[in-house]
Amino acid sequence: MKAHRSFRDKYLLSTLIISAVVAVLTHFPEVLSLSDHFEQHALFPGINPVDVLNEILFTFLSLLFLFWINARIFRFGTSLVRVTKGKITLSFLLTWAFSSLLGQLFVWLHHRFDIPAIDAMVHHYLHPLRDLIIAGIIAGSNQIIHLIHRQQCMVVENEELHTESVRHQYESLKNQLNPHMLFNSLNTLQSLIRESPPKALEYTQELSRVLRYSLQDNDQQSVSLAEEMQRSEAYMFLMKMRYEENLVFDIDIDAALSGLHLPPMSVQLLIENAIKHNEISNRNPLTISIRSESGPSLVVRNRIQAKRQASPGPGIGLDNLAKRYRLLWQQEIQISADEEMFCVRIPLHQPDNAHESTHH
Repeated sequence: MKAHRSFRDKYLLSTLIISAVVAVLTHFPEVLSLSDHFEQHALFPGINPVDVLNEILFTFLSLLFLFWINARIFRFGTSLVRVTKGKITLSFLLTWAFSSLLGQLFVWLHHRFDIPAIDAMVHHYLHPLRDLIIAGIIAGSNQIIHLIHRQQCMVVENEELHTESVRHQYESLKNQLNPHMLFNSLNTLQSLIRESPPKALEYTQELSRVLRYSLQDNDQQSVSLAEEMQRSEAYMFLMKMRYEENLVFDIDIDAALSGLHLPPMSVQLLIENAIKHNEISNRNPLTISIRSESGPSLVVRNRIQAKRQASPGPGIGLDNLAKRYRLLWQQEIQISADEEMFCVRIPLHQPDNAHESTHH
C-alpha cells in the first residue's frame, strides 16, 4: 500500500513537471517572437504577452487533463498496471484525438468569449503538429515512467534478496556453530575416533563440507534441485551418524525435475526444522520424507513427535524461506500440519537468469 501511494505521488509530480515543460516548449516560437520585433510582424502579427501566456496556460491544463484521462482509462497512475504496446498505441491515438478536440474548444472559447489567444495563421497551422507531438510525449512518458519504476523495483527486490540471503547464511552458520551443535558434533566425532577412525575421517570431511556451504559467499539466489540435494547429503550424513538408526531419510526425487530451481539450502533448513522440533530416540525413531511431486514441487514431511521439553524457536528459518520465495517468484510455500504429520511444500521453478545473481 505504501509503495503504491509512493508511485502515485511520483506519477503526479512527473505529470506536473512534464506538462509545464511541454507547455512552454510547444509555444517557444511565440515566446521568442515577443523579444523579436521583426518576427512579431512576420509570423505572429499582433501578438502580445497576454496571448502567449494564455496559450501556455491552456496547453498546461490540457496536458494535465490528458494525463488524467490516460490514468483513468489505462490505470497508468497505479504501480500494478501492466504497460503493453497495445495500451501505449491506444493511449497515443486517444490522446491525439482529445488534444485536437481541446484545441478546437480553445478556439471556440476565444471567438465566443473573446478569451486572449494568438490569431496568427501560422499558429493555427502548427496546431495539428503540436497535437501529434503532445500525444507522443504523453504516451511515451507513461511508458518511460513505468519502465523507470519497474527498474527501481527490480533493484529494491535484488537488494532485499541479497539481505535475505545474507541473513539466511548467518542463521544457518549460527545454527551450525552454536555450542549445542558443536558439542554434539564433537561428541559424535570423539566416539567415532574411538570406535572407527575411518568413519571419523569421513565424518570430519562431511562436517567441513556443511560448514563450507554455510560460510561460502554464494551470489546465486537459486540452485538446481540436483545441486541442492547433493549439498544436503553432507548434512544428512552428519545427522545419520549422530542418530544412527533412529533417523531415517526417505528420498524419492524424479530425475526429470533435477534441473528445476529452488533457493539454496532450502532442504537443509527443512531437515533442521524437523530434527529441532521432534523427539528422535529408540522409542520414537523419526522418518523424514523428501519427495518431488507434480506441480512441480518438493515436499518434506515428517510425523509429529514433539519433544517433551522443547523450547519454541523463533521460526526464523521457515519465515526466511517464505520471504525468499515471495521475493524471487511471488509465491507462497505451503505449510500444513494435523495431529500426526507436519508437511512443507515448496515450488520448483525453471532457472531464471534475472535472479541468478545479486546486483550490488
